[in-house]
Amino acid sequence: MRMKTLSFAAALAAALAWRAAPAPRAQSAPLPAPTFHHLHLNSMNPNTAIDWYTKAFPATSKTTWAGEPALKSPNNVLILFTKVDQPPATQPQTAFWHFGWHVRQERVTMVRLREQGVTLLPLYTTEEGATVNINSDTWPGTGGVLGLTKAQIAEARKNNVQPAGGPGFAYIRGPDDALIEVQGDMPAERFNHVHMYHENPACSGLWYQKHLNAVRPQGRRGEPERPRTEANCEEPRGTEKTWPALEVDGMYRAPSVAIAFGDVSMGGYMRQGDRPLVDTRGHVVDHVGLGVADLNAWFAKLRGESVKILEPPHKIGESRAFMIEGPSKEAIEIIEVK
Repeated sequence: MRMKTLSFAAALAAALAWRAAPAPRAQSAPLPAPTFHHLHLNSMNPNTAIDWYTKAFPATSKTTWAGEPALKSPNNVLILFTKVDQPPATQPQTAFWHFGWHVRQERVTMVRLREQGVTLLPLYTTEEGATVNINSDTWPGTGGVLGLTKAQIAEARKNNVQPAGGPGFAYIRGPDDALIEVQGDMPAERFNHVHMYHENPACSGLWYQKHLNAVRPQGRRGEPERPRTEANCEEPRGTEKTWPALEVDGMYRAPSVAIAFGDVSMGGYMRQGDRPLVDTRGHVVDHVGLGVADLNAWFAKLRGESVKILEPPHKIGESRAFMIEGPSKEAIEIIEVK
């Protein structure tokens, strides 16, 4: 008990010392955008989960980070784990919808995954209930949107539009009920994205640009053409659902937003239901980690911009980190990478 008390006192003293330290000088130029460092999952058995991922995605490898087992993607993205004693939550919906991999030969990969006993999830092609496993086996989307409305499906049927075939996107069920997208055919297998839901996608995009210097790829599906500001970023959810979708009644794909950190994208759609998104902590996808070179400067910047701090700076393994909350209650760890 005395050791725990001392540990808490030391942590408190460190946090107070940090707060008492003079703030760094204002930056003369924007801080470099963070890199995507890790995805952090809650898992009942991290070692078993890591074994599953290395078999499903053979380019990944088991490693350790901060003394704990971890998974490493060839693009140096890590998947970290916290061991929990009960299945992590998947509902209510948080800002993290799913995460995904690029694969080299998608159809070959899907056959292999099925043979390994991996659950391939159905994509509904209409509200009538027909399904495919890869979106390219149904009518192609139009206008940069990855799906068709009821009227567009009727038009495609009328005109005898045929599926494009070849690669596309598909979904599988991973350990701890994680939802994972498989996308190909790509030059190399790697961790590729975290797909999100937002309360207001355009507003979220502006938040990530302002506070985290995120890159906003241009010309992505569903994004408004006119410039957005904090005064006009809120917009209503689209009125029509589209297919293919993981739900039989379709999904809303507008509005959307595209952001990226390094070679990992974090684009997203507006939340699908009427209930507000909930805090991500404790869910199967707990948080994402972004790597920065100067933690002190980033902490000063974000604190100065009144970004919500969930955890003050602290040691983590051989590094340091702090945690913030994003615009849709997503937890984001800022970690120092030397």
